[in-house]
Amino acid sequence: MNRPKALATRPLFPAARAILDASFDVDYWPVQDKIPRAELLRRIAGCDALICLLTEKIDDELLAAAPKLRIVSTVSVGYDHIDVPACTRRNVMVTNTPGVLDDTTADLAWALLMAVARRVVEGDAWMRTGGWPGWELDQLLGGDVHGKTLGVIGFGRIGRGVARRSLGFQMKVLYHDSARVPAEIERELCAEFVPLERLLRDSDFVTLHVPLTDGTRHLISTSTLNQMKSTAYLINTSRGPVVDEAALAQALNEKKIAGAALDVYENEPRVHPALLARRDVVLEPHIGSASIETRTKMAVMAATNAAEFFAGRRPPNALNADALRK
Repeated sequence: MNRPKALATRPLFPAARAILDASFDVDYWPVQDKIPRAELLRRIAGCDALICLLTEKIDDELLAAAPKLRIVSTVSVGYDHIDVPACTRRNVMVTNTPGVLDDTTADLAWALLMAVARRVVEGDAWMRTGGWPGWELDQLLGGDVHGKTLGVIGFGRIGRGVARRSLGFQMKVLYHDSARVPAEIERELCAEFVPLERLLRDSDFVTLHVPLTDGTRHLISTSTLNQMKSTAYLINTSRGPVVDEAALAQALNEKKIAGAALDVYENEPRVHPALLARRDVVLEPHIGSASIETRTKMAVMAATNAAEFFAGRRPPNALNADALRK
């Protein structure tokens, strides 16, 4: 019996490859650079499974090029690069990799928060120029973190992880989400559920942990930025289009807020040019989950999702169970 064929759009890690190789004949894109679209469309023809990243757009064009495709397994939590309804119409299962990157991403959100508040990147750049003249009383004055108010927009696993880390800094935690979490979680994290307007008005740090939906696209815009303190900082490790980058650049230029730290961007890999030259913005290249341990777990989870499906079982992280063929 012929084994199913799979295309992996990156070389992946050995642990993930072992899972895939045990179940599929796998075509691995051999380099870490993004696979060109034409090459992706060529290679996907005749494949039963696709293991992809956020950088690959899975749409009707690709699905039409792959009539045998049964599953798309993305090595990511976010899946806005995948047209899930289109996949469901064609009985193509879609899976993602939730859970394993929560703490790692929460760590990075805190690294960004600390970096922008204490001007760590500016200080590092200054030292490397050889121009630092020595200690002065008013050099690189930033903002304290301890004892301040942290506003968490999106109180899922990552948002709660960020809140949990704030306990050691004696911070007050405000959160906003579409639904209130159980009272025991609020007590554990010393978190208060508030309307978005109050969170923006009262927070010294606003950190974003929402999925990208029609309701969250440009959630941070001119109107919401105008509601923040002039001394407040914005941190985004969620999805890039949640922030209107042009509005953010304008707010920073007008000193409506004190600074921002971003790991994701509205039009990745491009960054709004007005943000690039600003010293009050920390920019990272989408590294929220970028630890060896976590990225390996993500790849293993994606491989497992695909293998389980072809073993006749429902994948652990199915996003569209309706696509299961009868």
